[in-house]
Amino acid sequence: MAIATVNPATGETLKTFEPLDEREVEERLERAAADFLTYRATGFAQRAAWMRAAADLLEGELEETARLMTTEMGKTLASARAEATKCVTGMRFYADNAEALLADEPGDAQAVGARRAYARYQPLGPVLAVMPWNFPLWQVIRFAAPALMAGNVGLLKHASNVPQTALYLGELFTRAGFPAGCFQTLLIGSSQVESVLRDRRVVAATLTGSEPAGRSVAAIAGSEVKKTVLELGGSDPFVVMPSADLEAAVSTAVTARVQNNGQSCIAAKRFIVHTDVYDEFEALFVERMESLRVGDPMEETTDVGPLATEQGLDDLEKLVADAAGRGARVLCGGVSPDRPGWFYEPTVLSGVTPGMKLFLEESFGPVASLYRVGDVEEAVTLANATSFGLGANAWTTDEREQERLVNELEAGMVAVNGMVVSYPQLPFGGIRNSGYGRELSAHGIREFCNLKTVWIG
Repeated sequence: MAIATVNPATGETLKTFEPLDEREVEERLERAAADFLTYRATGFAQRAAWMRAAADLLEGELEETARLMTTEMGKTLASARAEATKCVTGMRFYADNAEALLADEPGDAQAVGARRAYARYQPLGPVLAVMPWNFPLWQVIRFAAPALMAGNVGLLKHASNVPQTALYLGELFTRAGFPAGCFQTLLIGSSQVESVLRDRRVVAATLTGSEPAGRSVAAIAGSEVKKTVLELGGSDPFVVMPSADLEAAVSTAVTARVQNNGQSCIAAKRFIVHTDVYDEFEALFVERMESLRVGDPMEETTDVGPLATEQGLDDLEKLVADAAGRGARVLCGGVSPDRPGWFYEPTVLSGVTPGMKLFLEESFGPVASLYRVGDVEEAVTLANATSFGLGANAWTTDEREQERLVNELEAGMVAVNGMVVSYPQLPFGGIRNSGYGRELSAHGIREFCNLKTVWIG
């Protein structure tokens, strides 16, 4: 894929970029390694001051930055503003809390025959971040803010279709006062990632993206014995039991499915509904999905914008066509509107069976699958019938059902009577083919730290 800004609402190529050559990549790697040696010695107060300055800059440029994201990947302007605002919140959270989250942890000195014993968190060095296009600002900030506050430095390889957002991020932290090598954007293609990851100066990597990309980066890093954190795909279940507040469940279900034009790893994709409330849920859900306005993402009244890439649209069309061709019922949508750009109508299917690709694969767009189940046991079995394990949503007011669903849904995150959302205060990540490691919270800032045991006699 060329490094270019292509407006997904029109298909028009607006700007193209040449990838960095070997000499330019080498310069950035050397700068990162050199600046880490001095940056790691800065105190939390200094890092926090720079991080708050970066947050202030982004807050002041929020509208411009939101429009840039909408232009590059097609999210609605309202969701782009919300994403930029969330980044500001995340940056300030780590500026305020990093020192406490990384404080020395005392051990039992008497038990180990020491005068003092404790564990200390220390930064590792330059970390390569391979990031996706769907949340082009937040995905990066939720790595960069904790990593920088921990004393690490970052090298960003962003998705090739959001180069201007990538360049903005590469400049933001330097403008805020961080040394130039602390956070740098590498405009490079996917074929150049391996050489950067194998470079001795890069000590670890984090990737948010597809399962194949995660496997590739993990294999390379593993051969070099380098730490990785992976956040990959998801096929999140949305379980609805008879005691649920059905109006709230349906309303949340629509949001959970079409957030970010349906292009979110933690978007609910499989709606598993108890037979006692299935018919009512289906009728309401289809009605709400049909009522969504598909259109120009820059318009304030638009609910669903285009998919980010032409390939993404093609993949989604094939998943729906395969399911429909094998007997699934298309309850609404199922077509691309006759207009320029990569749009797809909000779509609901029922009767999806294990022989269909849609049953197993992640649908990255506004396509929902409905399933009818007879009891909580059947719901759990179906919810777990996937290779993924990122998030899960459960709707019930029965406390015994809540406890069972929390315990038995195989996922890194479970939201009860709500939808899975990322918060700076809570750990974020999955299991199985959805990846490993955690972002955000105390767990996220500690992922790229050396947990050093100290024993003093």
